Amino acid sequence: MKQSSLRRWATVTAISAAMVLPTGTAEAAQLPVDVQLLSITDFHGYLTPQNDAANGTVKDAAGKSIVVGGAPYIATHLKNLRQGHENSITFTTGDDFSGWPTEVAFHEDEPTVEFLNSIGVEFSAVGNHELDRPLEFLRDHMGKGRCFGQVDVDSCFTDSTGRRFRGADYPISSANITPRGSTDPIFQPYVIKHAKAAGGKDVRIGFINLTTPTTVTGSTSYQPALDNLPLVETANRYAAELKRRGVEAIVVNMHEGGTAGDVYDRCGSNPSGPAFDFARQASPDIDAIVTGHWHALFNCVVPDPAGNPRPVVEAANHGRLINEINLKIDPSTGDVIRSATTSVNHPVTRDVTPDPAAARLVDHWKTRGAQTYARPVGRISGDITRTRAADGESTLGNLVADVEYADAVRTAGGPVDLALVATAPLKGSNSLRGDLRFAKGSNAADADGTVLFGESWATFGYANPVLTVSLTGQQLEQALEQQWQTQADGTVRFSPLAVSSGVRFSYDASRPVGDRVDPANVLIGGAPLDTGRTYRVAALAYTLIGADGFGALSGFTDPVRCSRDYDAFRAYLQANGTVAPPALDRVTATAP
Repeated sequence: MKQSSLRRWATVTAISAAMVLPTGTAEAAQLPVDVQLLSITDFHGYLTPQNDAANGTVKDAAGKSIVVGGAPYIATHLKNLRQGHENSITFTTGDDFSGWPTEVAFHEDEPTVEFLNSIGVEFSAVGNHELDRPLEFLRDHMGKGRCFGQVDVDSCFTDSTGRRFRGADYPISSANITPRGSTDPIFQPYVIKHAKAAGGKDVRIGFINLTTPTTVTGSTSYQPALDNLPLVETANRYAAELKRRGVEAIVVNMHEGGTAGDVYDRCGSNPSGPAFDFARQASPDIDAIVTGHWHALFNCVVPDPAGNPRPVVEAANHGRLINEINLKIDPSTGDVIRSATTSVNHPVTRDVTPDPAAARLVDHWKTRGAQTYARPVGRISGDITRTRAADGESTLGNLVADVEYADAVRTAGGPVDLALVATAPLKGSNSLRGDLRFAKGSNAADADGTVLFGESWATFGYANPVLTVSLTGQQLEQALEQQWQTQADGTVRFSPLAVSSGVRFSYDASRPVGDRVDPANVLIGGAPLDTGRTYRVAALAYTLIGADGFGALSGFTDPVRCSRDYDAFRAYLQANGTVAPPALDRVTATAP
């Protein structure tokens, strides 16, 4: 802020402390404009109050755990915080949806948007998880309410008010998500909001929204058709553009974070991470920085490159905290008075009356979730399980390989040679999460051989896309060799790869690690593996980027995004009548 503005503000503050000025007087017109910013981040669809420590508590400065969170309590706290504030702006910092609670995830994350609409969210940054589905899903379905599939079965569900899903009432914004090779953002890069000043004049606040650069190559959000522009350069570009448009008050709303301790409203002694690197470098024209993505909780002040203080905050995740920044803006210049800016993280305690409408919303979707769980989606003729034979094969591993192959053939627009599945990953998470049993379960809707929606969901997947990529035969041979890896204690761990039905291979476990698979004994479509040829391979993004421990696969080229794992599995079950447990005849462990 300019020194003249600071002196003017100090003078006006002294006047206002001594008397109450009538609205419309010259003195009142010079009073700073108070603007309250309220935000949540990384909500992930956690509408239902959680009771575990990680998702339902925060710590205060004394180390005491406070029970927090839940949509009915968020709504009440927001109403209470807004009281007495003429200018209040509510927004989110990304990862609003693509959440894990099934009552939300079963319904294409539409319940989360219903809730955010109901609490008056005015805009949202794109988080990495907003792109766990195709771009069109975020832009056209979540943003505009465009339906797909069968209404009220596949999308556009009836919400808690009896209305069909209509999309977000607010803009979804990102300055640095672009088409591959372009610098032009797909979404609007910033949002300009107006605040009322005395005398009828408004001041404007610009919010530049940014997305973590890890998005386009992240395992769940892998988007080969998109680019992420760098954070600092992009923020500076649009801060300069806002200045040219006469906007002096500028806030960055950034889905990228850091860490600064574990107390909900403190800044630790050694804040670190991308958010703090950004804060130390980004243009001094930016007056405040709201962050997310790391599920961290901090309330810091970091000097900008010109030495001026500015808040850098993160409000944890899953609705545990609400951040409040209070700006004072000089009405004559539109500048934020940095020395008067305050910030606090408020715990979403449960000692307030839960909002009745939000409570009905939660109950509606929990009831609907139980109904969706019980919807039949396919049939099987026998148990399909993760139980591995001596050679590493399992009926579920083989089925999922066939699922990924079929999905790639259907969606990739080109030939596919094989599919691979890490059935017992060397590291990270296992996408094979449950077994399909022929005998009916405890759900009243179940029957022998019936696969329910919820059973399918719990069997395979963690919101990863199937990718189709190019790999050389040599890379495939190396990946097959990486099924055995020597551990620190000298033991050898076996992590089998399942292959799709058109593939057969054998291995000799008596040979040295790294030399157990002969390319001549790997048959793809009946022909031996050619180490000099390029193959099109389908697998989950998590596996292909090396997160499962198969580093040889990470050298892939020409990726094409196919369906999400949950959706590919369900589509396969629906399209194939009664699915039989696949034969365990694709892998042979040979004797020395």
